[in-house]
Amino acid sequence: MEAAEGVSAPTPTEEMNGAGTLMDFLDEPFPDVGTYEDFHTIDWLREKSRDTDRHRKITSKSRESLWELIKSLLDAWSGWVVMLLIGLLSGTLAGVIDLAVDWMTDLKEGVCLSAFWYSHEQCCWTSNQTTFADRDKCPQWQKWAELMTGHTEGAGAYLLNYFLYILWALLFSFLAVTLVRVFAPYACGSGIPEIKTILSGFIIRGYLGKWTLLIKTVTLVLAVSSGLSLGKEGPLVHVACCCGNLFCSLFSKYSKNEGKRREVLSAAAAAGVSVAFGAPIGGVLFSLEEVSYYFPLKTLWRSFFAALVAAFTLRSINPFGNSRLVLFYVEYHTPWYMAELVPFILLGVFGGLWGALFIRANIAWCRRRKTTQLGKYPVLEVIVVTAITAVLAYPNPYTRRSTSELISELFNDCGALESSQLCDYINNPNMSRPVDDIPDRPAGPGVYNAMWQLALALIFKIVITIFTFGIKIPSGLFIPSMAVGAIAGRIVGIAVEQMAYHHHDWIIFKNWCRPGADCVTPGLYAMVGAAACLGGVTRMTVSLVVIMFELTGGLEYIVPLMAAAVTSKWVADAFGKEGIYESHIQLNGYPYLDVRDEFTHRTLATDVMRPRRNDPPLAVLTQDSTTVEDVETLIKDTDYNGFPVVVSRESERLIGFVQRRDLTLAIKNARQKQDGVVSSSVVYFTEDAPQLPASNPQPLKLRRILNLSPFTVTDHTPMETVVDIFRKLGLRQCLVTRSGRLLGIITKKDVLRHMAQMMNQDPESIMFN
Repeated sequence: MEAAEGVSAPTPTEEMNGAGTLMDFLDEPFPDVGTYEDFHTIDWLREKSRDTDRHRKITSKSRESLWELIKSLLDAWSGWVVMLLIGLLSGTLAGVIDLAVDWMTDLKEGVCLSAFWYSHEQCCWTSNQTTFADRDKCPQWQKWAELMTGHTEGAGAYLLNYFLYILWALLFSFLAVTLVRVFAPYACGSGIPEIKTILSGFIIRGYLGKWTLLIKTVTLVLAVSSGLSLGKEGPLVHVACCCGNLFCSLFSKYSKNEGKRREVLSAAAAAGVSVAFGAPIGGVLFSLEEVSYYFPLKTLWRSFFAALVAAFTLRSINPFGNSRLVLFYVEYHTPWYMAELVPFILLGVFGGLWGALFIRANIAWCRRRKTTQLGKYPVLEVIVVTAITAVLAYPNPYTRRSTSELISELFNDCGALESSQLCDYINNPNMSRPVDDIPDRPAGPGVYNAMWQLALALIFKIVITIFTFGIKIPSGLFIPSMAVGAIAGRIVGIAVEQMAYHHHDWIIFKNWCRPGADCVTPGLYAMVGAAACLGGVTRMTVSLVVIMFELTGGLEYIVPLMAAAVTSKWVADAFGKEGIYESHIQLNGYPYLDVRDEFTHRTLATDVMRPRRNDPPLAVLTQDSTTVEDVETLIKDTDYNGFPVVVSRESERLIGFVQRRDLTLAIKNARQKQDGVVSSSVVYFTEDAPQLPASNPQPLKLRRILNLSPFTVTDHTPMETVVDIFRKLGLRQCLVTRSGRLLGIITKKDVLRHMAQMMNQDPESIMFN
């Protein structure tokens, strides 16, 4: 028999004590009964049943007195209080992270003399000597070479700045990886694959703990500031879920019920995306589409509230100094035209191809890390990746700056006041138009220079991100993926714009692009490209489009975004159905049954159940003839999570199912508290005590820990149905019977192994019980 994934759905019974003075050892609840071991799966039906029972008791008590009524109202409101607290804390942490990242990223290049805690932008805001044309230059901000040697130009100053940039990057990444290794190993990576697994009912103790929250917050700032090709958006979901778990422990309604806790964590994930992108509605949809396994309507409302509070808190902190929630806010002044759908769809194809390439390459590299010596030196790996990134990034202005700033510049429309290289167009001196309707113009030398720098930046980002995602520091994937798409999109946008300008008599441009008109917006192409690449990697669709238009404010560009997102998903799906998070779940062997996977094989329950032919018989307990010693020996000799209870070994007729942990705790408790319970005492699960000779020791009644309604299927049930049952009911295991007689057991792990076998994968890759 395979290790049972736990217990099936018990229907709590209300039996009183059995005959005589025998105690039923759940009449007086003892600590930890009904809880789960680390790396085990919860039983959704059992948790639901326990919560219904708890609710029924509170409702009946509320009629007894005013105090009980007030307690019931407090219980009803506790969910909203938890959401409020999650929103406030995750919004505050996100604001602090944003401010710290801005300052530390700029610290690699220079320092503000008037106040060293100011970033470059804040330093020049407060300066009276800054001109509009040179708003990023002010005497208060000095680069390291100027501060140390007094020289701003020349090879010596450039090399000193270069060296110090690399040194700061190495220092930040070394601190990040050291803190993760020493204090919170679970703080590394994105966190979303594990959050998805936890929300599906798996338990990873410590993953959402206080230390993980503290270390992830600090190391996230260090990792992003080091200039590595990673983002803070994915890890912010992990940070918000840690906040959710922290506040769950304050309310017994959530701390004692793993199913209810997961409802809170789903809402916390929504708050995480809300503060990561400043997209509250996108956050709710992201939680629904991408991470949550069970998402009832009540959770939808609470997620909406948590995302709203988190966004409001972030807006109050105003980390970007522009009174907006997002760094990428754009305002385009021209509509898009139907003919532009062709390049938008081509960007979707590029996004899908990049997504498929990235997933395959990154998983191959992560697998190599797991199976070779490379995995034994995580600190060295982080240092090497940081050194290579810093050395290659500094010479190119588009890779030197933070990725968020790069995306912001690529999204920008070229107004009359823009000083970016990307806006170096040749102006017509006779032009006398309003500022917001600048016509298409021929590209100047700055644009052509920017184009080849962007092409180099694109190749650099594509390659380096493959090796960066998955190293032992917090690393998100949203921003690097968007950067790849935004660079490709801006290049395509400028190319289309110049074609429209120089060949406005071509049939495709004739209908909508007159000479002297503002036809093509290259920034829009960057936005569409960013959505396409992010969709190709994560396989998000609805939530992605909503996040993108909330992120940029480009509400009228929903159709191009939808076209690119759907195209990228179709193209990427042609190479493999799993997104990056599902691929990492598979790589780590987490027991995750993806709702989106289809099972089409014609196998039966009897093909999958344990025991197989030539296996030893199923380990079972009998209802009234097993001794305490027999039970303890069975627990000691096996590692199964639970045992079926039958009438007798001869009949094998099923009575119920008992969880290993509950059995262990009940016997331990009985030995301490009940006189006369010894190794030869009979354990019975029936309503009445068995007829025993007077000389026998006192029996032990454990009927209350017995699940009298375990989920069962017959041996001829198609596996397609069994897989569906496991997914929709969140079972840990189900028992296989024929005419009421027990034949075997199917655990969640067995189902996953069978599905892996059917797809010609290694069934032993499912590591956890």
